[in-house]
Amino acid sequence: MGPGGGRGHDPHRLAPAGDEFGVRWVAVRHARDHIHIVATLARQDGIRPKIWNDFHRVRDACQEAERWFGLRCTAPADRTAARRPTRAEAEQAARRGWAGTPRTALRRAVCSAAGGAGTEQEFYARLAQAGVLVRKRYSTVNPDQVTGYAVGLPHHTSKAGGVIWYGGGKLAPDLTLPKLRAHWTVRPEEGLGPGLPPQVARAVLRARIAEAAEQTRGEAEFFAQLRRSGVLVRLRFSETDPGQVTGYAVTLTGHISGDGALRWYGGGRLAADLTLPQLRHRWNRQRQARGRPGTFRFTAPEREHLYWHAGRQAAMAAERIRRSAGNDPDAAADAAWAAAAAFDVTADALHDPALRDAADAYGRAARPRYGQIPRRTADGDGLRAIARLLALAGDLNGDGTVLAGALLANLMGLAVALAELRQAQQHAAQAAAARKAAEHMHAAMARARSSVTWPGQTVRPQRPRSARQANVAREDFPMGLRLDEAVAAAAASTRDVNPGRGYQPFKRAGPRR
Repeated sequence: MGPGGGRGHDPHRLAPAGDEFGVRWVAVRHARDHIHIVATLARQDGIRPKIWNDFHRVRDACQEAERWFGLRCTAPADRTAARRPTRAEAEQAARRGWAGTPRTALRRAVCSAAGGAGTEQEFYARLAQAGVLVRKRYSTVNPDQVTGYAVGLPHHTSKAGGVIWYGGGKLAPDLTLPKLRAHWTVRPEEGLGPGLPPQVARAVLRARIAEAAEQTRGEAEFFAQLRRSGVLVRLRFSETDPGQVTGYAVTLTGHISGDGALRWYGGGRLAADLTLPQLRHRWNRQRQARGRPGTFRFTAPEREHLYWHAGRQAAMAAERIRRSAGNDPDAAADAAWAAAAAFDVTADALHDPALRDAADAYGRAARPRYGQIPRRTADGDGLRAIARLLALAGDLNGDGTVLAGALLANLMGLAVALAELRQAQQHAAQAAAARKAAEHMHAAMARARSSVTWPGQTVRPQRPRSARQANVAREDFPMGLRLDEAVAAAAASTRDVNPGRGYQPFKRAGPRR
C-alpha cells in the first residue's frame, strides 16, 4: 500500500500497486492533518498477509511517501524510543489518581537502578529498595541461569488480583537483561575508575565497609563481601599468634599516593566503629541489621568533592563527544549512552520533575539505534563510574551547594554535545530529544540556582511569576541562544569551585545588585 508501484507481489505490503489480489482498504480523512487507513487482513486470493512488525513497516511506508512527494523527511523507526503507555494504562492512571502510568514509573526505576548498580545482584537489590517487585526468568536448559526479568508494582494488579508484569524490553529497547549486563562487564575492583579524590575514595570505602558489616555475621563473610564489591583488603596478624587476625586495611584499585604506592586505610581511620574489635562486638551481640545499597550518606565535604569530580568528568566527556561529532561520530557512541546513567541517577536522587524529564529525553537521544550495543570505551566506563558514585552518595535532595549546580551545568553540557553529535549523524529525532533534555536541564538549573544561598547573600522572598513571564523565560532557551552559548551562560551562572581551594567567584563587568 502506498507509492512505489510496478513491483511484484510482496508479502510485507498489504496492497502493492498493480496487485489485483491485494487486501481491500479504505483511507478516511479524519482531520486536516492526518488520515486513518482501514484494511482487511485477508488478500483476495485467500492468502493471509504478513503483518509482523507492522508498526515499523508503516514507518518505512511513510518515509517512502515523503520521498515520493518531496516532503520533509522525518525520523526513521530506529527503535530508540521507549515504549509509550497504552491508552488503557493512561486512563487507568488518571482514574485512580496516580502521578504517572506504571510503565513510566517502572522504566524510570529500572534506569536508575541499572545506572547505580555495579553488579546484577545489586541491580535487583536496588529495585527492591525502590519498592519494585522483580520476577526472574530462568533458562529451561540451565535452571540456575537467569535469562531475563520482569518488574511490577504492588498496587498495579489485574482484576484477578495478580501483579501486572513488564519485561525489560517492554519498557525500553536497552533495558533487556543482556543489554543491562553490558553495564556490568567491568570487574568490581575497576568499577569506580581511577583518579578519585582522596576524600571521595575514603567515603566510598567507609560506605562499602558499613554496608558489608550490616549484611554479614562474621569475619570471613565480611571480608569476602568486601572483595566482591571491589575493595582490596589487607589483613593484619598478631605477632604472638600468627593465625589470629587483629586488624585490616582497605583501598581501591588505582587509589595511589604521591610515591606511586597504594593508599591504605585502616578501619579506625575511616570511622571509630569500623575497627575489627568494634565489628566483632557488633556481630557477637547480633546488633547488625540488613543493609540496603545506596542508603549510606556522605559527609558535606565528601559530597562537595564528589560533585566536583563528577562535574569534571562530565565536562571532559562532553568535550570528547563534541570533538568526535565532526570526524568520528561512532567513537562517542559509548560515552553518550553511558551518560544516560548519570542523568537517571541524578534525577532520582534530587527528586526534581524537570531533571526526570531531562533524563527521559536524554535516554531517547543516547539510546543506540536498532538495539546495537556500542563498543566499550574508557570515557563510557568513566561516566558509568560517576553514576555509581552518585548513587552510592544516596539522596541528594536538599544539597543546595554551588558544586551541585555546577554538576547540573556540566550535565547540561553533555546534552548539548549529544545534540551536536546526533545532528552530525543526521538523526533528527534524537537531536531534538537531546535539545529537549538541555531545555529541561536549564529549567532545573534555574530552580536550583534560586534555592542556593551564596556567602553573604540575603535571601529575599520572590513573587511568583505570571504565566506571561514564565513563557518569556521559556522562550529564552534554546531559541534565543545558540546551544554552545546556552551552555556557557549556564556554566557562568554557577561558580568555578575547586573543593581544595575554596570558593572562587567569576569576575563580573559591573557591580552586583
